Amino acid sequence: MELLTNLGIGFSTALTFQNLAYAFLGCLLGTLIGVLPGLGPLATIAMLLPITYTLPPVAALIMLAGIYYGAQYGGSTTAILVNLPGESSSVVTTIDGYQMARRGRAGVALATAGMGSFFAGCVATLILAGFAAPLSELAFKFGPAEYFSLMVLGLIGAVVLASGSLVKAIAMIVLGLLLGLVGTDVNSGAARFSFDVPELTDGLNFVAVAMGIFGFAEIIANLEQREKRETFTDSITNLFPTKEDFKRMIPAVLRGTVLGSALGILPGGGASLASFAAYTLEKKSSKYPQEFGKGAIEGVAGPESANNAASQTSFIPLLTLGIPPNAVMALMVGAMTIHNIQPGPQVMTSNPQLFWGLIASMWIGNFMLIILNLPLIGIWVKLLKVPYRFLYPAILTFCCIGVYSVQNTTFDVFQTAAFGVVGYLFLKLKCEPAPLLLGFVLGPMMEENFRRTLLLSRGEFSVFFTRPLSMSLLIAAAILVLIVALPSIKAKREEAFQEE
Repeated sequence: MELLTNLGIGFSTALTFQNLAYAFLGCLLGTLIGVLPGLGPLATIAMLLPITYTLPPVAALIMLAGIYYGAQYGGSTTAILVNLPGESSSVVTTIDGYQMARRGRAGVALATAGMGSFFAGCVATLILAGFAAPLSELAFKFGPAEYFSLMVLGLIGAVVLASGSLVKAIAMIVLGLLLGLVGTDVNSGAARFSFDVPELTDGLNFVAVAMGIFGFAEIIANLEQREKRETFTDSITNLFPTKEDFKRMIPAVLRGTVLGSALGILPGGGASLASFAAYTLEKKSSKYPQEFGKGAIEGVAGPESANNAASQTSFIPLLTLGIPPNAVMALMVGAMTIHNIQPGPQVMTSNPQLFWGLIASMWIGNFMLIILNLPLIGIWVKLLKVPYRFLYPAILTFCCIGVYSVQNTTFDVFQTAAFGVVGYLFLKLKCEPAPLLLGFVLGPMMEENFRRTLLLSRGEFSVFFTRPLSMSLLIAAAILVLIVALPSIKAKREEAFQEE
């Protein structure tokens, strides 16, 4: 009954005209961003963070959430029609989705992706609503030692689940932690690593770091891509799957939903990991493994369900524990702190309209997306035909105006440009920047909890191991490190990264 009461609060908040408008705007922008190659939800949310300063907190978070899960829908459209993943989690969809389009089944592929995404999104939101209250109650038992250990587990998880070199992933985490130290000391109030630059005494600008590393860097990288594309819009005729299609896709959707819901909660996980894992699962469990890579419907249904489920359940650790499980959720932490909202279990009690309004808006957003997704396909494909060299100057101008408007200082614009160059170098060196952003966000929180623990224990480091919950989290982190250090796992990580 309590859950129904809370959902009633959520829907009464989400169904106001203002919040519905921002949910629609977020879904529309998310679909658009999913369609445009390179500009994923990470870069877009980073670009739009400055706008949220002027919005009410609930409307801002509803819009940003809509962009995140909306991008999962849009990414499948170009993956199927153009063989060009608009979003990283849609890379797997190109394998069989594009082949279905080549065989004249583009409509069925798009409908499969849309229906799978809608079902998975709704189920995952239900899981989020069901688990929110119990996890929030558990979070109140966390002290500073437990929070520190949880953040250590989160950062280790980000390293484990990042693709490519283990050493590079660790280096990015450490660099993020070091960048988080710039600013004012938590206890003494003295400036550190600011190099007598007044603008750095409050630390590096989160918006500038995120927008530079993801937004600017992606734009620069996209300018290198060739623009020759073969589309299959003319072959979109029958959108409704056959009885045989339904028989094959329904189990795949169910498996993808369960797998994506679980992987979305894991630190360092998210939509991309879920879609890759779902494709692997479908290929191993299918009765028709020979069809994979040639247009198997399971190869579209499973990954598309998984990435949407993961995008919804990744809000669970953010809203209940205040810990972002991936880089997009780290940006959501930034959006919440912009409005002086401390993410964590207290949000549910101190601001139930925001907490439950955001959850309710996800159901509404998924319904909006299933209506938006198919009718707008023609518009999205026409947009893809616009040369990118005409689009990027407008995007860059918009970014610079947004960064400047945060504090009305050109220093932030120069910061963004500098981090844009750094982000581009990371792409060239094949260093994933997402762990850096997690380290940057979690670093100050880790330091504060670490020092608070030592103050309370009078300098006893053993407190991290004598408290059962803290010790359990650290043991879990150590096990993850041992697993990922195994030679066979290391080889698979490198191989997966090369394939991407």
